Amino acid sequence: MSAERVLAVDPSLRGTGYAVLESSNGKIRTLTYGVVTNPPKLSAHFCLREIHETLGRIATEHQPTTFAIEGVIYVQNVRTAIIMGSARGAALIVAATHGLEVHEYAPRLVKQAVVGRGGAQKDQVAFMVRAILGLTETPPPDAADALAIGLTHFNRRATAIPR
Repeated sequence: MSAERVLAVDPSLRGTGYAVLESSNGKIRTLTYGVVTNPPKLSAHFCLREIHETLGRIATEHQPTTFAIEGVIYVQNVRTAIIMGSARGAALIVAATHGLEVHEYAPRLVKQAVVGRGGAQKDQVAFMVRAILGLTETPPPDAADALAIGLTHFNRRATAIPR
């Protein structure tokens, strides 16, 4: 069985979480994780460039075989929707540039897969991610969400019905 390596992303203009996880022979290991943090005063287009460039460097360095991203969420504010969509777009261009197949996972599904309930809080997700992956410290919330997306991806792959 060959290893699968996923670049998982929780997009946001000011704090895009990312993680690279590898699954081989039923074991999942964490290669890297973090947050692309953009200061409040930085213009949106520069934030998008930073998201794109940072994720691009990570993809080049870690050579993922697939890409997982949080699915579109419903927001009542049009401005917020546009900003979140832009951050997703910057991340998705990285996937396209590196020829990666994209998998999207709804936020409730990610929480369900990692915590056991779709309404879990961010601190619960971070705690469970730390426990499942055997991390020595609790990751920042945005990075924990990206790690959870990666875990969800592998969980869904492992339980998929072969065609």
